[in-house]
Amino acid sequence: MDTAINTIQNLAVFCASSDGNDEQIYQTAYEVGKKMAENGMRLVYGGSKLGLMGQVARGVMDHDGKVTGVIPDFLKTKEVVHTNLDRLITTQDMHERKLSMNELSDAFVALPGGFGTFEELFEIVTWAQLGLHRKPIGLLNINGFYDDLVNMLNKMTEKGLLKKDNLDILLISDDFDELLEKMRSYRPKPVPKWMNKNQT
Repeated sequence: MDTAINTIQNLAVFCASSDGNDEQIYQTAYEVGKKMAENGMRLVYGGSKLGLMGQVARGVMDHDGKVTGVIPDFLKTKEVVHTNLDRLITTQDMHERKLSMNELSDAFVALPGGFGTFEELFEIVTWAQLGLHRKPIGLLNINGFYDDLVNMLNKMTEKGLLKKDNLDILLISDDFDELLEKMRSYRPKPVPKWMNKNQT
């Protein structure tokens, strides 16, 4: 059986705008950016200089990579926005921000984060479940951060509230290189017959 190869030139990263208190998570965020640059991938992210978001961006830029920030106008203050990006897109609101990030990206990865990260992750997974896009989505489980979430997702499947095919949309690993390989070889499930198949 042939293995699908997804070309990932523009990778969207969802993660916290806070530093957190786990040094392994903080350092890994920088390493993710570094490996993206080494793999010739452009970072597409929320445009902040703060927290894990800023760490990923620094990892890319310190290794001569390219970064596109997408930030809503109300967050575009000097205390938040990263001013050294080679491309910064300002949107009217959060919804337009997510739409823009989807359009600009070939794939998505979630690192540890809070409510905002969860909201971005689950919305993009839901869009995939509904057949609105067919792009790979990864969850980087750094230092066991997402163990409880993975257990919850498995429970949802066991209770018949989440189909296994839909659970399999979310690719999970604790190693970024392994996660990239999973994303490159990802084969999206056929769009359900009841959905509009004209969406891509």
